[in-house]
Formats: sequence, C-alpha cells, structure tokens
Amino acid sequence: MSLSISIVGGGYVGLVTGACFTHLGNNVTIIEVDEKKIDSINKGVPPIFEEGLEEILLKYSGTRLFATNSYASVAECDVSIICVGTPPNPDGSSNLEYIRSAAISIGKALKDKNRYHVVTVKSTVPPGTTEKVVIPEVLKNSERKSDNIGFCMNPEFLREGRAIEDFLHPDRIVIGSSDERAEGILKDLYSPLQAPVIITSLTAAEMIKYTSNSFLATKISFSNEIGNICKKLGIDVYDVMKGAGLDHRIGPHFLNAGAGFGGSCFPKDVSALISLAESVGEKPKLLHAVIEVNEIQPLKMLELVHSRIGDLKSKRIAVLGLAFKDNTDDIRDSRSIPVIKGLIKEGVDVIAYDPMAMSHMQKLFPAISYADSIETALNNADACLIMTEWPLFSQLDEEFSLMKQPPVILEGRRMIKRPDVEGICW
Repeated sequence: MSLSISIVGGGYVGLVTGACFTHLGNNVTIIEVDEKKIDSINKGVPPIFEEGLEEILLKYSGTRLFATNSYASVAECDVSIICVGTPPNPDGSSNLEYIRSAAISIGKALKDKNRYHVVTVKSTVPPGTTEKVVIPEVLKNSERKSDNIGFCMNPEFLREGRAIEDFLHPDRIVIGSSDERAEGILKDLYSPLQAPVIITSLTAAEMIKYTSNSFLATKISFSNEIGNICKKLGIDVYDVMKGAGLDHRIGPHFLNAGAGFGGSCFPKDVSALISLAESVGEKPKLLHAVIEVNEIQPLKMLELVHSRIGDLKSKRIAVLGLAFKDNTDDIRDSRSIPVIKGLIKEGVDVIAYDPMAMSHMQKLFPAISYADSIETALNNADACLIMTEWPLFSQLDEEFSLMKQPPVILEGRRMIKRPDVEGICW
C-alpha cells in the first residue's frame, strides 16, 4: 500500500526516515527551512553522511522524494511525521519550541482538508508531549475535531552510520496511538518490514525511547567504571566484559570500555530524563552517575598522556578521530572535544585527523592543525591519542615509526594489536 507522507524536518532523522519510506514505495515530501539543505536533497546529494543514503536520494529525488519549505503538501498527504530537533535547555530539559511550531504549521495546513489524516511524532520528546502539546496545537489551528485527525508517537531507534540498515531491519517498531484507525495506518506504513510491532499508549511510546537510550548509556558508563577498576588491578577489562556479556541476562552489546558516549542522543536523552524525573519529585541517582562517569572518562586520557610524557607544554600530539563514533561526520558531544580542550589549555601543539569530521571540528577549534593524512598527523609526534573507532585506525602499524621513538600510543577504545599501546581502561 503506497501512502503519501510529509516529513517535517530534514535533519538526520527526518532525511533518513523520508529516504527509507520512499525506498519502501511511498511518496515523500520533506519540509525543511534550510534552503541549502532543500537544494541538496532535491539534487540527490545528501547533506549528511550516512551509508546507503546517497544511493536512495540519487534514485528517487525529483520523482517520489522532494524537499520544500512549504507546508502545502500536508493537506494532500495521508500522514505527517514530525522529525524536528528537541535540543536541551540549560537545565537539561527538552526544548519543545520546534515541536510546537511544527504542530501549529501542520494544523494550519490541515484547516481546509476534510479526509482523515494521521499526525505522527518521531522526534524524541518527554512523555506527555504528544498529548499536551502536539494534539492541542494541531486541533486548535486546524479547527477540526479529533475524530478525523489521528495521532501517533513512533520513536526512532537509528544508529548514526548504520541508520539505513537499522530502519529497514529494525529490532522492533513502536507505535503509540490515539485511536485504532491511526494505529492501522502506521502499521500499514511499516508492513513491508519484518519486525515485532509494539502497540502502546502515546506516553508509553515516548518513554520507551528515553528508557532505551538511557539504559544503553548506563551500560557504557558501567563498563567504563569497571574498566577503570580493572586498569588499577592490572586486569584486562575486555576479557572481563566478554565473560560477563555471554550471560544472556546481560548481553554482549555496549560493554566495550573506553572514553564514553557522545552523539546527538545519549547525552541529551539521559539529561532530559533526569530533568523529567526531578520535575515530578524523583531523584534519579543512577542516571546522575551515568552522566558523571561519562564526563570524567575522556579526561583520563589527559591523565594517561601526562603519566607517559610529563609536561605537555609545546609537545606535538596527534589526535586521531574527531567524530563521536565511526562511520559518521557528527561531532556532537564527541569525546575528543574535552580532550582537545584540555590539550590546548596545556599549550599542546595539537594536530588532528579524521576521515570525515575535520571540517566540522575546524569550526569548533580553528586554531589547531588538521592533517591531510594519518602519516602527516603522526610525523614527529610526541604522542598519539586515538579517540574514534574508525576501522582504518585498527590497521595502523608501520605508520607509528614516523613518531618520536619509542612511540607513545594511547587508545580510547581497543583497536590496535601492539604490545606498546595503552588504553584508558587497560
């Protein structure tokens, strides 16, 4: 069954969602305010890096996938999906300004439409947002009744760098709905995918996303804390976590000790859940600890390099890996950021390299040097700090001979099989 879909927000989630729904046979219009992004999408050129995205855009842009700054398509489509950002406020709570604006604009666009329409929230929002913000604004501005507009909450579970794969082969599809008709349309939309479908309330669907991300972040901080203990005891934390992860009650994923988590989701979502809990009188001690461990963890890389080469002033240190993870150009909350800040504060000559993220990091740190190759970064370096798990870094060996000898090679995540490499947690 082919549907017509309008997606509000052409950022990471909106663009991947739109591309994948087009790939599944639907007609998609992405509504975006950034003219450069609109032009890029319509030309079939992805404004972000995501494996497999360019192929889909080249195939469908201009035929079944369009980008525009107009909400006119909303009145003609079957489903509108809100995929705008929910950035953190200074207190850690979610800023719902863009959610409210999208709901108002959708409502106005639906004012003269008579047939049934489904408004779906895919953005990560605090429980109660769809009921208390989206539904009232859409109904008020459309001047329509709730019996001919349905509402759903359909959280995304996409890993950057692997988002197309995750969308097309999900672990589960979560649909919170206001009525059975809206639920049925969303189920039809996802019917080509083979995955369990969880039907629940709007608020439970919103909470599932926060719970999932916060639990994964907790596993990472727990693993890092165990890693810190193991390092002091001379124990290989990777052996420990491999043994623990084979317990089916624990599982092997997100147990690799290292420099901590970053990106656009985990830090923001844990902070938002803390803020939500405190707003209802709860004190989430565990969640506070998850954030605290994560903030301290990358600073251990600075402690480590100090212990190996002493005073850092005027030392030349190569930082390999700037993206928050491999296979993406996203530097949001990258663990290399606090490390570079610390190095700069100590007067280090920092030279950085990343296969994709250097242009973004250059906007944040314009004064440091950026190498055109790994070899250039390593040349005559006093130390090398590997911060991102790019596969090409795991293949390095002879390149370290370009450094001052013996080479000081420090890792945030274990990748390189050399006896002279030391990591944060091992």
